[in-house]
Amino acid sequence: MTQDIQIKSTGPVGALVANVDLNDVSDTQMQTLQSAFAEHGVLFFRDQNLSPEAHLGFARRWGEINVNRFFAHVDGHPEIAEVAKEPDQEFNIGGNWHTDHSYDQIPALGSMLLAHEVPDVGGDTLFANCSKAYDSLSEGMKATLSTLRAVHSSRHVFGNATGYLDALKGRLGNGDAATQDAVHPVIVKHPLSGRPTLYVNAAFTLRFEGWTDQESKPLLDYLYAHIGRPEHSYRFQWGKGSLAFWDNRATWHWALNDYHGHRRLMHRVTIEGEVLGGI
Repeated sequence: MTQDIQIKSTGPVGALVANVDLNDVSDTQMQTLQSAFAEHGVLFFRDQNLSPEAHLGFARRWGEINVNRFFAHVDGHPEIAEVAKEPDQEFNIGGNWHTDHSYDQIPALGSMLLAHEVPDVGGDTLFANCSKAYDSLSEGMKATLSTLRAVHSSRHVFGNATGYLDALKGRLGNGDAATQDAVHPVIVKHPLSGRPTLYVNAAFTLRFEGWTDQESKPLLDYLYAHIGRPEHSYRFQWGKGSLAFWDNRATWHWALNDYHGHRRLMHRVTIEGEVLGGI
């Protein structure tokens, strides 16, 4: 008999999901998870024992898998990106606020990150709710942003001319493939919830369309600070077997780099999304 899933909000963003084995999710449980994902933006699971095949199998129930252009992948599984930091490495992957794949014309729906090895202390991930951040803006700011579109790119992060690939050599590469540019509304209508959500991020957003970088910077910096405020965010503590499934259209995340001298190994599967429209 299928057990009832328990879903508990983690505050401003996300929900902790209990009483489900991701190796064997029923259709009824899947409907519950889909509703919770649309409502909370991130789903957190504990103590999941997933093989690479099972990880991919659960992800495929949400959509087509994206094969990452830049990440090292798990041996034998090109659809699974390896997110690792060894004890002697200084820099981690994703060590600032961002959302994945905003530089694509069709941004990813989301990513499932599964913890295989985590430090005893540290290595948490922050998440922020971009829909809640939109709701807390003034009506005047909402009106201004509703007229704007923003330019996103992969070139300045993953391109060969940047220092990011050098700092993460062996974990990231293929800089020649960093040719993606995209323009998206600053406020998008979320494809699942229908809620308006802010869609800019400090990693991949360059400027507002039709504006210079210098003109764009003050307003973008304000939005970045606003989205990352404590009342919009939640800090998730990992354990072995933890899985976080976040919505790239509604949330940001930040992998904290506070565990020098210890190993952290995660497997990430990313799911293709759809074109984002404005409100």
